[in-house]
Amino acid sequence: MPFDPQAYRPETTILSLGDAFYDVVEAASFPERIIRFRNDRAAAGIGLGGMDDAAWAEHFGRFRPLPGSLPQPLALRYHGHQFRAYNPDIGDGRGFTFAQLRDREGRLMDLGTKGSGQTPWSRFGDGRLTLKGGVREVLATEMLEALNVRTSRSLSLIETGEALQREDEPSPTRAAVLVRLSHSHIRVGTFQRLAYEQDAAAMRRLVGYVLANLYERDSDDPIALLELVIAETARLAASYMAAGFVHGVLNTDNINITGESFDYGPWRFTPTWEPGFTAAYFDHNGLYAFGRQPEAIHWSVMQLAASLRLLAEADPLIAALEGFAPAYQAAITQALLWRLGRSPTSPDADRALVQATERALRESGMSIDRFFFDAFAQPLPPSYGPEWDEARALLDTAPVRSGRSHGYWAGTPCSLLIEEVEAIWSAIRDKDDWSPFHTKIGAIRAMGEALR
Repeated sequence: MPFDPQAYRPETTILSLGDAFYDVVEAASFPERIIRFRNDRAAAGIGLGGMDDAAWAEHFGRFRPLPGSLPQPLALRYHGHQFRAYNPDIGDGRGFTFAQLRDREGRLMDLGTKGSGQTPWSRFGDGRLTLKGGVREVLATEMLEALNVRTSRSLSLIETGEALQREDEPSPTRAAVLVRLSHSHIRVGTFQRLAYEQDAAAMRRLVGYVLANLYERDSDDPIALLELVIAETARLAASYMAAGFVHGVLNTDNINITGESFDYGPWRFTPTWEPGFTAAYFDHNGLYAFGRQPEAIHWSVMQLAASLRLLAEADPLIAALEGFAPAYQAAITQALLWRLGRSPTSPDADRALVQATERALRESGMSIDRFFFDAFAQPLPPSYGPEWDEARALLDTAPVRSGRSHGYWAGTPCSLLIEEVEAIWSAIRDKDDWSPFHTKIGAIRAMGEALR
């Protein structure tokens, strides 16, 4: 049986928002459906782990509806600030919400697509995804999950047999369709659209939907929503920093209202603690550079607050926004302690350790992945120079939360720098060799097990 009767819990909750929030669309018809990646671990969590390849390709390549879930795909409507310039002409242009389900913890989850064809919001785009883009998103989500970042999960990657023309890579290039599993695809830009249109009734309905279905709160209070979003997005910003990750495009339409990271384009991991490191070649001013990501996410939450002025007075919204900085400071301390393999002790001691670690990483130019590998649950090796003395002393006195018994620690640090990503893609492009891709996913998952 392809669906686990104990775990498969389909939903259609998003339909309660009404058709002013989305457009009913159809998936493109693809000449081929070659399964390149299926995340059986994630599929098991939503009752889809028993699907054979034929059913998998039918549902995630042809987009035959899942029983009891959405009867037709929905392209969501939203606006957004893109590199701080407001754009009211965007929405799901090459993706849609295909299904909703509950996971084993009871959370409402969306199955969303990337590369599934044109929608009313495609503008002049072809609605497609390059195979390279799909490979990169799978790698990003696997690595972030292992590094304790709350992220969408890549559920499926299917090559579609089309040849695409692109200006930023050799063309024609191969095409794919990706399915991601996310805790909602509602974003800050969804609220911005309603504020732009001055639709207070729809805004109230959206606030209530998010609170009830994504935060499990029986309320439609916009202040309560803003406070929850501040806590979750501050945690997101901190987890990016602890992972050494640069999203690249932190526009307001890419900030999920649940604080879950998603939608990976020109992402990179920074090799060293370099605040000015950027991921996108077109980010000329470093707006979304590594060290500016907390600021960028905070700015997006400010745009949410501005949108909620449709329902609330300014003073309580401003008061709520003042909570972002302390929430971030608490979250970055927790995130870095986790990656160091240390348990919290006292706020002052924990903060001192984190500050000393950040300072030494920045000043030494040490590899981020090498340092966290060496520091996890043990003293730093003698090869670390005097710039590490303060961090070393604090690490030595911090209580260890986990040991190094996993086999991962007998090897070398797992990283995912751009050179390796390009090498993995080159093997696929030149020889259709997927073994480096699957080997890397195995290594990433081993690291995740060791860190947990």
